Amino acid sequence: MNTLLRILAWLGASIVAVTIVESILKSLKNYQIMGSDIITDYGLNIICLMGISISLAVSLQLINGYTGQFSLGHAGFMAVGGYVAAFITKSTLTGANPPDQSLLGTLPVYIFALCAGALAAAIAGLIVGIPSLRLKGDYLAIVTLGFGEIIRLVIENIEAVGGPRGYIGIPKFPKWTWLSAGGFEGTFSSLSWIFLFIIITIIVVHNIVESSFGRSLVAIRDNEIAAEAMGIDTSFYKVLAFTISAALAGFAGGLYAHLYGQLVPNTFNFVRSVEIIIMIVFGGMGSITGAVLGAIILTGLPEWLRIMAGLRSDSLPSWINKSLGYLPDLRMIIYSSLLILIMLVRPQGILGNYEFSLSKLLGKSSKNLPKTTEEKKA
Repeated sequence: MNTLLRILAWLGASIVAVTIVESILKSLKNYQIMGSDIITDYGLNIICLMGISISLAVSLQLINGYTGQFSLGHAGFMAVGGYVAAFITKSTLTGANPPDQSLLGTLPVYIFALCAGALAAAIAGLIVGIPSLRLKGDYLAIVTLGFGEIIRLVIENIEAVGGPRGYIGIPKFPKWTWLSAGGFEGTFSSLSWIFLFIIITIIVVHNIVESSFGRSLVAIRDNEIAAEAMGIDTSFYKVLAFTISAALAGFAGGLYAHLYGQLVPNTFNFVRSVEIIIMIVFGGMGSITGAVLGAIILTGLPEWLRIMAGLRSDSLPSWINKSLGYLPDLRMIIYSSLLILIMLVRPQGILGNYEFSLSKLLGKSSKNLPKTTEEKKA
């Protein structure tokens, strides 16, 4: 009973936080500084992408950061969840007998579609997790990479979801928060959905890590043989970690589908999986806070460099305008150089295994997860 009340309290607080943040953003969107909008539609789009990246990075942290496995198939799980959720909502809301188009009529459809996408991704995670029990390191990475590519190629050959042309006409999320009545137009009605799911993902992963289940995952990461000797069923825990992480990635895929209203198979290639891994390595393996920070920086940095390239003005010195003109071509070189620099200077990531908490800010002691041998040396 106490657990149920705690969950309801967190959900209630999350909904209140979502509505407040969305209302602040909506208010700022109506103001200008020096003739420019404080928040533009493009900026809100980047915020939405950051939110989806945070969800993906935090969910992958459960496999790579806490269990010590090396998965390269997260984009595949995202694709499964995205296509299943999109197919359900499009078939239901634009089919022969669509439901009432009011909020109460469509909201259950979206929730069911997202949950169905998460369930389908969880099943995919279970399928790839069981055969991979005896694999680790590079071998596991190759298997999960192959699995992700199989998913993408299968989707490209399913005409019911558009095949290689992509799946279009996916209904976008309705506005549901009461403080933001009128909300943002088009794409940005998804902002509240994405923000709410970020909170849910972080709460789920944090509670797992702080539980006995999470301590078992950390034991497997540090020394799998010793964990087995202590009576931990390593096979069960590794498969369960894969399944939960895949389900969260599938949910994020559903959010992505309804954010843009279309899906293209090439979006979910192995490069997308590598980008998610870079986020958690950049922020810090084994740190939820690090995953959030890495997702924000590495999603926003390329867009910030693109914006800087467009800031040329006659009022600026010619050498500055000339330098800004090179940014479009050098954007990804700067991005890659920053990653290399961080790995050379701080190989454990920006935060290592540090976790943000109010108790640490107030100087109170809090329990930490045991560090790996490599982290102790760093």
